[in-house]
Amino acid sequence: MSEENRRVEEDDRGPGSSYQMFVVMEDLLDKLKLLNYEEEVLRKNNMKSLSRHYFALPTNPGEQFFMFTAIAAWLINKAGSHFEQPQEYDDPNATVSNILMELRKFGGVVDFPPSKLKAGNGEHVCYVLDRLAEEALKQTRFIWNKPKYPTEAPESETVMEDDAELTLEKLEEEIAQEDPDDYEDENVIGIEALKERSHKSELMESSKPDEILESSTDATEWNLEVERVLPQLKVTIRTDNKDWRIHVDQMHQHKDGIESSLKDTKTYLNKLQDEISKTLEKVASREKYINNQVKDLIQEYRGAQSYLGEAKDRYQQVSGGVTERTRALAEISEDLEKIKQEMEEKGSSMSDGAPLVRIKQSLTKLKQEIVQMDIRIGVVEHTLLQANLKERSDMTRDMHATFMLDSTY
Repeated sequence: MSEENRRVEEDDRGPGSSYQMFVVMEDLLDKLKLLNYEEEVLRKNNMKSLSRHYFALPTNPGEQFFMFTAIAAWLINKAGSHFEQPQEYDDPNATVSNILMELRKFGGVVDFPPSKLKAGNGEHVCYVLDRLAEEALKQTRFIWNKPKYPTEAPESETVMEDDAELTLEKLEEEIAQEDPDDYEDENVIGIEALKERSHKSELMESSKPDEILESSTDATEWNLEVERVLPQLKVTIRTDNKDWRIHVDQMHQHKDGIESSLKDTKTYLNKLQDEISKTLEKVASREKYINNQVKDLIQEYRGAQSYLGEAKDRYQQVSGGVTERTRALAEISEDLEKIKQEMEEKGSSMSDGAPLVRIKQSLTKLKQEIVQMDIRIGVVEHTLLQANLKERSDMTRDMHATFMLDSTY
C-alpha cells in the first residue's frame, strides 16, 4: 500500500517533480553563498566547495552525510539555536533525530522517515538544508530585492536581399570600395556622373537647336560600350516584406506547392491503404483458420484449467487441516518436553547425594569456624585478664608507695 500511495503521489505531482530537487539545490547554494559558508564552514573544516548538484546526486554517501550534518549544524547555530557540531564517530540516527527536532522547532514540516537523510543526498536532504538556510537568512534579516531586468534595444527589421541583384546603395558602396588602379584603362561611370549627364541632357533638350544633329559615333562602338556598361547600370528596387501583395503571392506559391505535393502523396497513401487493408484481411482470415484448428484444444485447455482450480481448492482445504494439526502437535510436543524436563529434575534431585554432601561440608566448615572463634575468644579473655592483673598490681604498688611516704612523715 505504501508503494502504491507513493506512486499516486508522484503522479499527482507531475512528471517534472523528480527534477525539482536540482532547482532546490541551486537555490540552496545561492543562499549558502549569501550566508558566507565558504569562509565559516569550508575553510574552517578544510572542506572542498559544493557543486551545483552536490546533494541532488549520489556520489559518496559517507562524505555527503558528514557534509550535510556539518552544514545543518552551522545553519541551526546561524538561525539562533544552539547545536553542537557533530563528530565523525557520533551515532548517525541520533544526529539526524536532533536535526529534525530543531527543524520542527522552526516550524518545518517533517513528513518523511529519518532514514531518508542517512544517505546524505536526495530530495529530503535538499529540503532540510534549504529550510534551515531560510531560517538563517531570517535571523540575519536578509531581504531579497526586486529583480532588475536589463533594457533591450528593439531589434531592427532585417530585410532579405537578393544577391543576384544590386541596389542603389550597394552599388555606390561597391564603387567606392573598388581600387581605382584596376580600372586605369577603363572609363567607369558613377551614379553622380549619370545624374549630371541626365541633368545636362535635360538642359540641352531645353536649349535644342532647330537643326537636326547628326551623330558621328560608330554604331558598333556604341553597342560595345552599352554592353560593357549595362551590368553596372542594372538597378533594382528593394522589396518590402510587409507588403500584402508579397504575402498573397507567397500564399499562392505555397498553395500550388501543397497541391502538387498532395497529388503524389495521395497516390502513395492510397497504395499504402490498399496494402494495409489487404494485409489485415489476410491476418483476419488466418486468425479464423487458426481458431477453427485449435478449437478442440482450447476446450480441452479450459477443462484442464477448471479441473486444476478444483484440485487447488481441495489442496487448500486439506492443507488448512494439516496446518491446524501440525500446530496442535507442536503445542503437545512442547508440553511433553516441559513435563520430561520437570521429571528429570525431580528424579535427579531424589537420587543424587550431592546436596547431602554439600550439607556435610558446610557443617564441617562451621565446626572449624567455631573452633577458631573459641580460640580467638580464649586469647581475648587471656589478654583482658593480663590487663586487669597488671592494672591491679600497679594500683597496689601505688598504694604501697603512698603508705610508705605517709609513714616516713
